[in-house]
Amino acid sequence: MSKSNFLKFVKNINISINSLLEKNLNKLNFHNLTKLIKNNKIILTFVAVFIFFLSYLLLPTLYKQNELKNLLQSKLINKFNLQFNFETDLKYNFFPSPHFTSSQSIIEYKNEKISKVKNLKIYISLENLFSVSNLKINKIIIKDANFQLKKDNYYLFLDLLNNNYKDTSLKIKDSNIFFRNNEKEVLFINKILDMKYFFDTKEIKNKIFSKNEIFNLPYEVEIFKEDDKKKFFTNLNLNFLQLKIQNELIDKKNSKIGKAIINNKKKRSFIDYRLEKNFFEFNYSDKSDKKNFLYNGFFNIKPFYSYLNGNTEELDLSELFNSNSLVIQMLKSKILNSKNIDFKLNLKAKNIFPLSDFKNFSLISKIEEGLIDIDNSEINWKNFATIKITDSLIFNRNGELFLDGKLNIKVSDYMEIYKFLLTPKNLRNEIKFIDLNFSYNFDQKIVNLNDIKIDKIYNNRINKIMNNIILQENKLQNKIYLKNLLNEVIKYHSG
Repeated sequence: MSKSNFLKFVKNINISINSLLEKNLNKLNFHNLTKLIKNNKIILTFVAVFIFFLSYLLLPTLYKQNELKNLLQSKLINKFNLQFNFETDLKYNFFPSPHFTSSQSIIEYKNEKISKVKNLKIYISLENLFSVSNLKINKIIIKDANFQLKKDNYYLFLDLLNNNYKDTSLKIKDSNIFFRNNEKEVLFINKILDMKYFFDTKEIKNKIFSKNEIFNLPYEVEIFKEDDKKKFFTNLNLNFLQLKIQNELIDKKNSKIGKAIINNKKKRSFIDYRLEKNFFEFNYSDKSDKKNFLYNGFFNIKPFYSYLNGNTEELDLSELFNSNSLVIQMLKSKILNSKNIDFKLNLKAKNIFPLSDFKNFSLISKIEEGLIDIDNSEINWKNFATIKITDSLIFNRNGELFLDGKLNIKVSDYMEIYKFLLTPKNLRNEIKFIDLNFSYNFDQKIVNLNDIKIDKIYNNRINKIMNNIILQENKLQNKIYLKNLLNEVIKYHSG
């Protein structure tokens, strides 16, 4: 039977069934239903239709592998601008809908191998299964793939937005993106949990929606594009931080200009930035008439070095000392310990939250040769003393983050310190300098102090008392705890 005669036959059967249903549906009751079941013609018709439909679904099993592979490769290039190379035979399944699977395939982009895929599914339309050449791809699902991206193809996932998704979709699940530098070293890994490219019929545009993880931190992102203005719009959602970022990027010939709105809880801030071939610079502020903060900086990619400078009325350290914060997780991931990173950060803040007694914080930090330190950073304790950090090092040990260093404390008004601590008058001896070594555990919130010298004098009892200080969550309890601790130290210092 020819293809056209077969289709006519199926169509005639369908018309007959509809006619029978139309005649008998309104008359249907238990008695009539019993008679209908006994009607062998109806049963045979349904059986015949089922057999023919099943046979139709099984037609792709007869396709020749080489012809099928070549055809699907061609169609995938045309649809997604990606070259798929199938290293094993394609298997066909018709449940839940017709599709081909590949257990081992390679994706090429711009003539480079960028990914190995362990699970690829290519879904096809029910139409035109009689011929390989007439197959129509509905969607593809890429699962368990590792994408290797570097400078030349970083924009792969944005470039895929240029395809036509009106009659198809692309999904990527349980996969990884390895971002590498020119020396093929891994800069960071982004885990794709569930990514989908699709056409939004309401807004009439292509979109990406993706659930991801980076540094074990979950986030969601939505991206779409305006073709006429070469604008990309991104909505980034980090629920665990209650942070949302709306970004607009204009793609020009030699540079990319962008601006972003950051909503963190009830606070809003703005970033303006410019991205060139090997260079990124930005300004970050709250955009009010009287700015509460302003940061600016740049990143040079080749060779990599960067600088960030900031001034703010108040710096919130609560997130920094939270073991689940983004900064802490990045430091624990060891990604910043790369010897290829040269980074400097200078930050000044008049006030510190939640440490209201500390003022004029000057943070000087750098990352060089794989080492991270905050040497020469300073902070004032009211007008009583200036605290300076030297010989510092931030490092990861057994999965926990530590800051080691030395504190040089210059006391400018020791009598005011005694008043603040409610120290008995008979113990109020003059103090000029305090030097000590410290180690802070960000995860356990414990400070270990040792080699404490007050005006260059070492006291063994004082060192034992200050060996382990627990920084509790309760602020009031912390203040009382620290006052009692310091008064005990003063007692032993006074003799």
